[in-house]
Amino acid sequence: MAAELVGGAFLSAFLQVLFHRMTSRQVVGYIQGKKLNDKLLKKLKITLLSVNAVINDAEVKQFGDTLVKEWLLELKDAVYDAEDLWDEIATEALKCQQINADNSGGTLNQIRPKIEEVLDRLEFIAKQKDALGLKHGVGEKSWKMSTTSLVEESNLYGRDEDREAIINLLLSDDVNGNNICVIPIVGMAGIGKTTLAQVVYNDVRVKENFEFAAWICVSEEFDVSRITKTILEAVTSVCCDFKDLNLLQLKLKEELSGKKFLLVLDDVWNESYYSWEALRRTFTSGTHGSKIIVTTRNEGVASIMRSVPNHYLNQLTDEDCWLLFAKYAFANANSYANPILERIGRDIVKRCQGLPLAAKTLGCLLRFKVDADEWDSILKSDIWELSDDQSNILPALRLSYYYLPSHLKRCFAYCSIFPKDYKFKKEQLIQLWMAEDLLQQPKRNKRLEEVGDEYFHELVSRSFFQRSAGENSCFVMHDLINDLARFVSGELCFRLEDDNSKEISEKTRHLSYVMALEDLFKRFEIFYKAKCLRTFLPLYSPDEFYCLSNKVQHNLLIKLRCLRVLSLSNYHSISELPDSIGELTHLRYLDLSRTLIKRLSESVSTLYNLQTLKLAYCYRLRQLPTGMHNLINLRHLDMNGTCVEEMPAQTSKLESLQTLSTFIVGKEKGIKIGELGKLSNLRGTLSIKKLKNVATAEDAFDAKLKDKKYLEELALEWGYGKTDDTKGERYILEKLVPHTNLKKLQVHNYGGTRFPGWLGDRSFHNMVSVSLQNCEYCLILPPLGQLPSLKHLSIEGFDGVVTVGPEFYGSSQPFPSLEILKFSWMSSWEEWCSFGVDDEFKRGFPNLQELHIVSCQSLIGNLPKNLPSLRKLVIEYCEQLLSPLPRAPAIRELELIKCDMVVLRELPRTLHSLKVKGCQVVVQSLLEAMSTQIQACRRLDISDCSLISFPGSFLPTTLSFLSIKNCEKLEFPLQQYHTSLEHLLIVDSCGSLRSFPLDFFPNLNGLTIGRSPSLRFLSVSEGQQKVLASVTCLKIRGCPNFISFPKGGLSAPNLSDLWIEECQKLTSLPERMHVLLPSLRELRVSGCPKLVSFPEGGLPPSLSSLYIGDCNELVARRMGWNLQGLPLLTSFGIFGECQNVKSFPEEELLPSSLTYLSIVGLSCLKNLDGRGLQNLTSLRTLIISGCPKLQSIPEEGLPMSLVELIIRRCPLLREQCQREKGEDWPKIAHISCIEIEDNCAS
Repeated sequence: MAAELVGGAFLSAFLQVLFHRMTSRQVVGYIQGKKLNDKLLKKLKITLLSVNAVINDAEVKQFGDTLVKEWLLELKDAVYDAEDLWDEIATEALKCQQINADNSGGTLNQIRPKIEEVLDRLEFIAKQKDALGLKHGVGEKSWKMSTTSLVEESNLYGRDEDREAIINLLLSDDVNGNNICVIPIVGMAGIGKTTLAQVVYNDVRVKENFEFAAWICVSEEFDVSRITKTILEAVTSVCCDFKDLNLLQLKLKEELSGKKFLLVLDDVWNESYYSWEALRRTFTSGTHGSKIIVTTRNEGVASIMRSVPNHYLNQLTDEDCWLLFAKYAFANANSYANPILERIGRDIVKRCQGLPLAAKTLGCLLRFKVDADEWDSILKSDIWELSDDQSNILPALRLSYYYLPSHLKRCFAYCSIFPKDYKFKKEQLIQLWMAEDLLQQPKRNKRLEEVGDEYFHELVSRSFFQRSAGENSCFVMHDLINDLARFVSGELCFRLEDDNSKEISEKTRHLSYVMALEDLFKRFEIFYKAKCLRTFLPLYSPDEFYCLSNKVQHNLLIKLRCLRVLSLSNYHSISELPDSIGELTHLRYLDLSRTLIKRLSESVSTLYNLQTLKLAYCYRLRQLPTGMHNLINLRHLDMNGTCVEEMPAQTSKLESLQTLSTFIVGKEKGIKIGELGKLSNLRGTLSIKKLKNVATAEDAFDAKLKDKKYLEELALEWGYGKTDDTKGERYILEKLVPHTNLKKLQVHNYGGTRFPGWLGDRSFHNMVSVSLQNCEYCLILPPLGQLPSLKHLSIEGFDGVVTVGPEFYGSSQPFPSLEILKFSWMSSWEEWCSFGVDDEFKRGFPNLQELHIVSCQSLIGNLPKNLPSLRKLVIEYCEQLLSPLPRAPAIRELELIKCDMVVLRELPRTLHSLKVKGCQVVVQSLLEAMSTQIQACRRLDISDCSLISFPGSFLPTTLSFLSIKNCEKLEFPLQQYHTSLEHLLIVDSCGSLRSFPLDFFPNLNGLTIGRSPSLRFLSVSEGQQKVLASVTCLKIRGCPNFISFPKGGLSAPNLSDLWIEECQKLTSLPERMHVLLPSLRELRVSGCPKLVSFPEGGLPPSLSSLYIGDCNELVARRMGWNLQGLPLLTSFGIFGECQNVKSFPEEELLPSSLTYLSIVGLSCLKNLDGRGLQNLTSLRTLIISGCPKLQSIPEEGLPMSLVELIIRRCPLLREQCQREKGEDWPKIAHISCIEIEDNCAS
């Protein structure tokens, strides 16, 4: 019975693919045409079948027998060679078919010896099976998995006490007296640390206790920049372009200011206190009660991060482990109904040794099985007892792999190319599987992608893949699962890491590596050894800039003739591909997205096997190869974000296309929109651009959008410019009606006066998002209120619309599901009418949570009267608006900008954030309401107001964040202590403010005072020096009369950032900085001409970044700075008019610890000091900008450690450093990434 249970082994599915290739009509016809000996092919098939009979036995024994494992590896390698050979034959046949030629020259003589070589090798391997004791007779079981939910369960077994203990810590506001409390969860791999953290993170009590929460997977590499960027993007919900760590940390501190947040740092391995400290200080701007949960296997990691004792997770009891196992194995049914299965199951659970991951995995394996023999075979399998010397994989997980069907084994083993904790997307992985021929050929009308989707969901249901926390579109593998994949793939898959480059094998077929910012050729030299490589997959962090040595693409990759997957994505040094790319005839997946490529070689059109071509965000790419119609196997073409101006001719021949991101309609003789009609398989997202080039409505009808039932998102863009045929554009849009399955629609720059009837028709019941932009000729809005599922609606740039009324609603109960509504840039809009005579919005917008009205300068009224679900209201630049604000009992955020005529209602107590700009009348009423009605407001932004004072001359007591801009007459209240305020920003405001008493703000984290001519002092009360323990960031900018810091120095032990700019009368920095500012990391000083020197004792040794600009006297005495005494200084910048600086940096001025140096705007600089630069042995980035007199690179050259050189606005130096031509080029040629003006050389 056990033998019948076993899923097929790795190679049996592999052989199915190979047999399919060998017997395909195309290959058979080609070989018969070459009159190849048929006996040779039959002999090869028989040999393959003979080894396939014992593969399942070998799969078991490989875990305990190294000889069997080596035999399997040799067999896999030989079959790979056979598949490559048949792929070569199939490609040649396809090529002949495409060019209508019979290439009968020497091909026959080349094929026969290759087949004979493969056959000899396989026969030799087959003869060894008996000596290894491998046995026949284990067949593959046909598996049919029941449908299971992919949603992570929230309940735990045996963790109730753990859960409550963690939640109590999270809800407590006085855990350790610090702003930030770090709670470590410690335990071994698979014990459930992450699951416990997930359950706690999603607990309702926890969610209500924090204003903001974010989940960050840290993993082995504790990359402070990556972690900071991840948190920042989670806070702002916007992709961040910052690459400088300092800017990232400053921005994050600003965003976290005044917020009570929860962070989860999952799977931390870092044992460096300094790395943790570098990250931790960005969190200090958070308010009291903020928490960080850390999960780690290592007690040492927890000891450097914790602020409370570790919380250890122990193994589950057998009973709790059984409950978890039974939940999956019995599908929540009663196990008592089958006592025999329960007895065997409890014995199986004992083997799990209390590990939840093992229990869940085996429970999924036995789900719905009722045969006791099947359960007993799992319990008694020999694989439980085999040695773990060769891996750290749990026997339970090995067994789960063993029982996978063979087609899943191959796909799972391929995933070993992903590093631990790598987030991958389903669509990308399926495309990779397709490129590697890992998917069985579909039957009937099923698509190959659908087969891959089934495989993927089977692996999810068996817990091999898990959804990534916080990202529903991404998946990860547990560390133990990753170890399993790496073990079973052996030498065939290889992940390049810093310490393992020599481990690559001649048998390696699939390779991945985590990209470095500068990938030098030396890193890749070892790849020549893997001459049969199929996968070249660099993995990167989004929004970083990477450089790749030209030698890799021109010398190395072109020699890897078996490549099927080639990704160069995110290498910004790549501007072109060699024409020899066309020689990679096996290529099926080519990813050039986010490179600076300008053109695609015409030879790409000869890659007849190509299935996936990714060109997204290649913004310099303007044209596609003219012969692209030859790529008859192309299934996915992504050109989103490129500057391609027109589609190549005969695009309609690409009938295999499943996804096409963009279609660009050509002019006159160019490609017509009707070419889309033959692309009947399109799905996902499609953007059709330059619709202004469509000649007739009949052409639009030929696109057959209504037949494309798998499209989910559609963007229709006419392009910029005036229209001279509004009626014609309407007829065209009428014929572009999509299928009613559409979920998202965008219409941009449409020139009609009204929309066709299909837009807003209630038959579009799946529509959840509509965006209509810049339809300036349109006089009436479509009846979008009829769409039952619409959640997001944005209407922008409708200059012709005067009234929004019943035509917009279209029914008596409009917009039942709408959550976000945005109107903007509607210059003629005057009136917003109710949808009913009596109802007055009583039944409208029941679920609206956000309402934005921006730059509708003619709008007078009326806003909806009652919005019961509204949480955010934004009204900007609506200066004629006379309407009362809606009744919104749930509102939390209110922004009013330049709309001083709105009528205020009583504001609810739930308001947490208020922003007012340019509203002279409204602001006073709002502030009075804050002092009497609103008791929960924590953030207040006031700008461009003539306000004189706060009500009662007091700040609201609940405020933690206050921003005041352009309020010159406002008197800042200094009569009382402001204990709640944590962040304060005063810019161009409070003209009477001469002295700022720091000790009046005992919990202040961040203070910025900018452009305040009256400010002269920062002070503390007289008497004993007060410690300003909470201050972490202080910026004084544009205060020309500011003359001093507190006498005796600024005692701020946690101050990490100090900026002093444009303070023309300042003569000295804070006294005793080296003692009183022990945490200072960044110091910026500029525009302080009277500043002569640093304070006695020098700068704090903790300093890591120093930037000096426009301080002539200070710079003139730079040799007395003693920067050599700053062991942690890594970044230094000098900028501005420094009149006496003609040579820089002098020898021994800068410390050897520097990794970043910027020299900007030194108009008198003539020479770079070679000796001073050569001392910078750690320097990686050098920026030289705005130095017009700088002539050359020093004779000594630049430091060999340098990997990035940026030269801008230095005309003399630019000429000297021209690639291959300039006299100084040999001095910088070793640098991997060079940017001169707008040109990039690598």
